[in-house]
Amino acid sequence: MSDLLICEHCDTVYRRRPLARGDVARCARCNAVLERHQRIGMNTMYALVITVMVVFVQANVWPIITLGLNGEQIHATLWGIIIMMWKEQSQVVAVLAACTLFFFPLCKMLVLGWLLRFGRKGRRAPGFVPLMAVLHYIGPWTMSEVFVLGILVSIVKAQLYFDVTPNIGAFAYAALAVLITVFSGIDLRQLWDKIPPERSS
Repeated sequence: MSDLLICEHCDTVYRRRPLARGDVARCARCNAVLERHQRIGMNTMYALVITVMVVFVQANVWPIITLGLNGEQIHATLWGIIIMMWKEQSQVVAVLAACTLFFFPLCKMLVLGWLLRFGRKGRRAPGFVPLMAVLHYIGPWTMSEVFVLGILVSIVKAQLYFDVTPNIGAFAYAALAVLITVFSGIDLRQLWDKIPPERSS
């Protein structure tokens, strides 16, 4: 592990110091987060990624809500909602929803799972550097927790016109939002130090 920390926002260099539980090192110049104390090892992160993948599949397969009107029931899944928005001339919203709720989270989990699969053995995965850059850029665009809040608001408002029943998909997305929140507290930059490059002989 390097003895130096460099702020990625203002390039100020600091000497790394041990962090106690719950501590966060911040840049004195721009207040950006330099490093967080990490209790979670790579094996635990890998198990967490697998758990997130299982919940993610369930959240996208099961219906989110059931709308009832005049004896008829409509079961709404995430992709059913996205397709409906596309057909209703809301293509931009449909694309944003598909990217932030499906493609970006899926990409993040697959990339992280690939990196950790090798990292647990003390090796850098093929494509380590560009994949770490991908994680950096797509991180802010995984918005499942925002979607859960949107579901809650929609259920409350839709009850004025329909019989609304939240389905298991809504609870799966709630669980997914909790897991993603846990992930957000993990500084993935630690992988640079925990998985050093192989030295050429």
